[in-house]
Amino acid sequence: MIGPDGLARCPWGVSAPDYIAYHDEEWGRPVRDDHGLYERLCLEAFQSGLSWLTILRKRPGFRRAFDDFVPEKVAAYGPADVERLLADASIVRNRRKIEAAIANARASLDLPDGLAALVWKYADPGAPAPQTVADVPATTPGSKALAKELKGHGFRHVGPTTVYALMQACGLVDDHLLECHRRGAYTTG
Repeated sequence: MIGPDGLARCPWGVSAPDYIAYHDEEWGRPVRDDHGLYERLCLEAFQSGLSWLTILRKRPGFRRAFDDFVPEKVAAYGPADVERLLADASIVRNRRKIEAAIANARASLDLPDGLAALVWKYADPGAPAPQTVADVPATTPGSKALAKELKGHGFRHVGPTTVYALMQACGLVDDHLLECHRRGAYTTG
């Protein structure tokens, strides 16, 4: 789909100004650090059942409420923090997702080689280029395997669909459509 600036983008990437910026500047760019992957894993889990646009617009509130997603800080949260977060209208107030974010911080700190090392084992730089939105899968064998491994380490709210969204967002796969101007802009290997 051609955007207002004449550039071809994935169709979702032109539906709102927030999406244009996210599509062009962030989605699919490799994230290789534990902190960045933990934040995006949390946001993908919070997005489950909601529009990603809602999460994008609430991201500043999430960052403030969750101490910029520093795993060491979030891992120390207790019951009072859960109640504080449930009262914070600047985020998605879902007890299970909040508790998962805390559990996932703890689980990420327990990984012997870190979250990035675990996640990037599942990069798929050779995945075929989708030509249409219908060619983009919701899950892959890699996302299923990564979800299973994360759950084995105590992570929560990390089903194969959520994990595949993380893989797309963090550059483990390049799901920009074949004609999109961002296709191939980042390397995943």
